[in-house]
Amino acid sequence: MLTAFTRAFRTPDLRKKLLFTLGIIALFRLGSVLPTPGVHVQNLATCLDQARDSSAGNIYGMVQLFSGGALLKLSVFALGIMPYITASIILQLLVVVIPRLEALKKEGQSGQAKITQYTRYLTIGLAVLQSTAFIALARTGQLFPQCQQQILLDPNDIFGIVTMVVIMTAGTSVIMWLGELITDRGVGNGMSILIFTQVVAVFPSELANIFQANKFTFAIVMVVGIFMIAAVVFVEQAQRRIPVQYAKRMVGRRMYGGTSTYIPLKVNQAGIIPVIFASSLLYLPQLLTSLFATAENPNPFIQWVSQNLATGDTPIYMATFFLLIVFFTYFYVSITFNPPEVADNMKKYGGFIPGIRPGRPTAEYLNFVLTRLTAPGALYLGLISMVPIVALAVAGASQNFPFGGTSILIMVGVGLDTVKQIESQLQQRNYEGFLR
Repeated sequence: MLTAFTRAFRTPDLRKKLLFTLGIIALFRLGSVLPTPGVHVQNLATCLDQARDSSAGNIYGMVQLFSGGALLKLSVFALGIMPYITASIILQLLVVVIPRLEALKKEGQSGQAKITQYTRYLTIGLAVLQSTAFIALARTGQLFPQCQQQILLDPNDIFGIVTMVVIMTAGTSVIMWLGELITDRGVGNGMSILIFTQVVAVFPSELANIFQANKFTFAIVMVVGIFMIAAVVFVEQAQRRIPVQYAKRMVGRRMYGGTSTYIPLKVNQAGIIPVIFASSLLYLPQLLTSLFATAENPNPFIQWVSQNLATGDTPIYMATFFLLIVFFTYFYVSITFNPPEVADNMKKYGGFIPGIRPGRPTAEYLNFVLTRLTAPGALYLGLISMVPIVALAVAGASQNFPFGGTSILIMVGVGLDTVKQIESQLQQRNYEGFLR
């Protein structure tokens, strides 16, 4: 990997792309620490220090992860990339349900551009809702329940609150624009790199906190983290290759076909999406308890949710999280990989799997292999996500564990994809030099 980056910096056009990407990342991190107008910075810093010593800062763990620690700072880029991720997931699900969107997907590049436009509109709507919710929590003092400091300069200034909502929503729009700039003029997928940046941004502070608290625990965390990274790299690269043979056919005077290829089915076909789904669902009970849990009105249901689903150290939370990941893995794979469609496309172009008849038998075979392959992938996602939670629950350590399953999956996945893109561009330039 280091060799690929060294060779890329020696290539003038790739060096420009890498420097452009690094510049966008620096601008992105600047917006993540720039406070929104109307926030009392000193009081907010005091509340953040108190939240690090308690579980109050973990109520919004998933959104806080994807904001790179900017959410609880109420910065310009406080919402991070989470509204865009949620909008993309919703559109992917709606493509399967709504025939109009499915038709757009089949239209190729023009249809995909239309779906991307819908994703942007939905992202803005979600950003308005999320920014309004978090500012309302900050205004009422529920963003940091254990902190008595006033976070906003003037909680009763309606114009100031509307201005904060507009600025945070505009920040989400700028983040989308920066991601598209990286995709067009930089290296790698822009949105993925921004997610990677936000996840990695919290590592130095979290590792420093663990090191200051207990050096032995820090050593254990580093060993576990390296082991988990190696395991994730191994599984993420694993795939089942189904051989495909294309028959020879005559078109005019030329012979086409007769080639052999394969269909790569990854063990983790769903990627990080099932973990995001499960974490988002379990984030709702935590938000519910923060909004409605009061000592004056003890609701039994709210109390049960607060005791069993609001924190990650309870057996019910762990079991629910694991089962949701397994369910969403099968669900997402079923809507993203369509065996009958793949079988029809193979049959249309004269392709077949050796030993399997084209058409329906091929679709049944692909479905059988995919179902068998998804089982270890679902268990892998569940275990990777559960290992930090179980270990921290047993050890009684802080929940701010930097090598969480979601963090590792994002870092390894984006890192591998970016390195592959750099290597492919280097190979392309080597071929051009050879042909000249």
